[in-house]
Parts: sequence; structure tokens; C-alpha cells
Amino acid sequence: MSMIDTGIGPDAADQDAGALVAAEAELPRFVTPIVPQATIAARALTAVIAIMTFLAVITIGAVMLLRSAAGDWQADLAREVTIQVRPVSGRDIEADVAKAAAIAGAIPGIAGVRPYSKQESSQLLQPWLDGLALDELPVPRIVAVAITPGQSPDLAKLRAALAAQLPPASLDDHREFVDHMRSATSMMVVAASAVLLMVMVATVLSVTFATRAAMATNRQVIEVLHFIGARNDFIAGHFQRHFLWLGLKGGAIGGGLALLLFAVFDLANGWISAQAAGAQLTAMFGSFSVGFGGYIAMLAQMALTALLTAATARQTVNRTLDMVQ
Repeated sequence: MSMIDTGIGPDAADQDAGALVAAEAELPRFVTPIVPQATIAARALTAVIAIMTFLAVITIGAVMLLRSAAGDWQADLAREVTIQVRPVSGRDIEADVAKAAAIAGAIPGIAGVRPYSKQESSQLLQPWLDGLALDELPVPRIVAVAITPGQSPDLAKLRAALAAQLPPASLDDHREFVDHMRSATSMMVVAASAVLLMVMVATVLSVTFATRAAMATNRQVIEVLHFIGARNDFIAGHFQRHFLWLGLKGGAIGGGLALLLFAVFDLANGWISAQAAGAQLTAMFGSFSVGFGGYIAMLAQMALTALLTAATARQTVNRTLDMVQ
């Protein structure tokens, strides 16, 4: 049997196939994501996440500042106790102050004793009794007793010695104030934790509603994907990546503003301390610096917000698709 010559050789067939491939390559390709990126809903959710992240990071920073200041207060109070010598008619107040200092200095574990002068003792009351003639008032004298670091002197023995040898004197170890401060600090930490929890719950609810709205908007696309055999994990993955990006962007905006605010306070510490009222604020509230650990905690909160946004979106999509099927 003879072969029919078609006039088309192997080289010509290869050329036609190459031309077809080239023509297909020149065709425009349209890649549309399942979840549109630049929408009003996406921008609104980004703004909501930014606000929530800002509040969460500010809360964490405030807690870090509070704990740092409370730790500094307790450390300062643990290093010193005070003896208060009340002026009594018929007694020499200067002799009583000197005797109180001698009694305290004889207790093991005491690093040093510093009696305050009458003027120094009056200056301690000046902010609360401004305008009064303190020289005419029976202002108690203060004896500052420094404790040797790493030691625990017998304060009960010191209190008993003062009561026996110098009745007008009394010892204040600041224990009651420290207990009140610890209670107040714990309450404020609990309140801040509650605020942080509410912020996270609000974020989850916002992402849940936004995810359901996005699914309703793209319902036909999701149905087509189901029709051609796409699994729920494939669809949920697209929503997860979309909302993860929104969470990262919103968290970076809100958290970045909060970090910038704390960085400004940190840089302004030197200027604040140099002011007249700045020294008192620094003594009461610390240095307004969250420290390295504080910045790490705030960065972790920003990452947590993004991960929570992605996880909430994925769970919402899976639960919604399971209910539809």
C-alpha cells in the first residue's frame, strides 16, 4: 500500500505547533482572586483592626509601665524604713532624734542612719500644707534608716527597743503601704487584662461579620468552585490569606502608631526629668519607658492580632460552608 503525500512535512507540522503555542502565550491572562482585595469593606476592616491593635498595644504598654513603676516603688521601700519622732512637751526633740538614730544603728543589718533636720521634715509636708506656718506646728522629725542590701534586719526588735527606750518614737516599715500598692497594682492589671480581652473579642466579631459579608458577596464564585470540585480547605485558604494580609496591615498601622507613641515618651524621658514637675512624676510613675521586654510584648500583640484575624476567617468560612452543604 502506497502512502499519500499530503505535502506537509514534519518540519511544517512543528512550525504550526510552535505558532499555536506562541499565539496562546500572547493571549492576555486574567487572574482574579476569590476574595477581592481593594474593596470598601476591606479598607473598613483594616481601619477597625488598626484601631483595635492600637488599643491593645497601648493597654499592654500601660501594664508594663505600671508593673515597672510598682516594682521600683517596692524595691525603694524595701531598702529603707523610717522612724518618726513626735515632739513632746518637756522633752528635747534633738536629743530624742539622736537617741532614735543610735538605737537604730545598733541593730544588725542596718547600713546607715540619717536624721532629718527640722527644715527637711517640714519640707516633706510642704506640698500638702502649702501656705501654713509649719514652724508653729508640732511637725514630727524623721530618721531615715537604710537597710543593708541582701539582709533582713530584726525590725520587731527595733520597734520594741524604740517603744521601751523612746516612747515618742515609732517605726514605719511601709508594710501597709506596700500591701495597698500591691493590691492596687493587681486590680489595675486585672482591669487592663479585661480591656485587652474585650478588644480581642471585638476584633474576632468584626472579622467574623466581614468574612460572612465577603462570602455572601462572592457566593456565585464559591458555588462554581464547589461545582468543579474545589474543597472547603481550598476556599478557606484563600479567605485566610486575604484576612491575614488585612490583619498584618491593620496591625502594623495601629501597632506602629502605639510603638511610636511609647518611643516618643522614651526619648523624652531626659527632658521630662529635667523639668520641675518632671522629677516628681518620675518618682511617682517611673521613667515612662517600657523597656526592651515591653516592646517585645507589644510586637507579639501585633502578630497575635494578625494570626487571630486569619484563624477567625478560616474558622468562619469552614463553619459556614459546612452549614450550607
